[in-house]
Amino acid sequence: MTQVSRDVIREARTIHHTGESGLAKRLGQWELVEKAAEGKLADIYLARPVGGKAHGNSAYAIKVLRQEWEGDPRAVQTIRREAQAGRLVSHPHLISILSAAIQSPPYYVVMPWLTGATLASRLARGQQLDVPEALWFARQVADALDALDAAHWMHGDVKPSNIFISPEGHVTLLDLGFARRTDQEEPALERCLAGTGHYLAPEAFSGAFRADIRSDLYSLGITLYEMLCGEPPFGGSSAAELARQHREARPPRLEEAARRLPPDAALLLRQMLAKEPLRRPATPREVVDRLVRAEIATLAERSW
Repeated sequence: MTQVSRDVIREARTIHHTGESGLAKRLGQWELVEKAAEGKLADIYLARPVGGKAHGNSAYAIKVLRQEWEGDPRAVQTIRREAQAGRLVSHPHLISILSAAIQSPPYYVVMPWLTGATLASRLARGQQLDVPEALWFARQVADALDALDAAHWMHGDVKPSNIFISPEGHVTLLDLGFARRTDQEEPALERCLAGTGHYLAPEAFSGAFRADIRSDLYSLGITLYEMLCGEPPFGGSSAAELARQHREARPPRLEEAARRLPPDAALLLRQMLAKEPLRRPATPREVVDRLVRAEIATLAERSW
């Protein structure tokens, strides 16, 4: 099964039929083969260079901002941020942005076509993740966050639907639309609640601390918890209740999750889920190093 991030973008008005196929459409020098995913802001298409092959090394994914969002500065800024971060920060576990059109409509970015499925789809199908596998996936995400942190960026939306897993287990962190620099003051336009409520750090709701890479580590902690327990820890009936739980509530099955982990990894999970950023690990590199040690400690448990 082939999937791409679902929180993305839609068909632009200048796409037109080539006449070669009922599915094939043109966007600049790209031929759109089929729609692969729909999102609130954008659609993703399987694409190829004009005259190229549909699959293999000539397969690409193009994320196109929906026409109805082209006049919204915040929506346009998300695709511009994705283009900027994806072209500045290169890492095997981070989605690459190969090309982009972000100055005028239609707005789009071009990425490699990935084969596999999101972590969200695996969890939704009820697939049980054993501890070594959960640690392995989390460590690869932390590797991507380490590359962003080294370049003074944060991801801003770490969650299972943005974690793409190949059939071989290689993880790619998707969707840089909420990425932002951590070494610069944010413009007023960008100072808004961004991300997905079930995975947002407490400071994103309260504004008591400026979000930084430690906010991503909290989101990764929530994701690791979900891999171990099968569901995220907080699920309020309203946005206000969900925010309250992130700020004040203890994850209900944290001890159950911790018991499945080696001692240092259990401590790491608790620290990643700390309400106060200063109590979390300071950097993704620390998280990577500790997860590697935990992976080694559980290596004998792997059955895949």
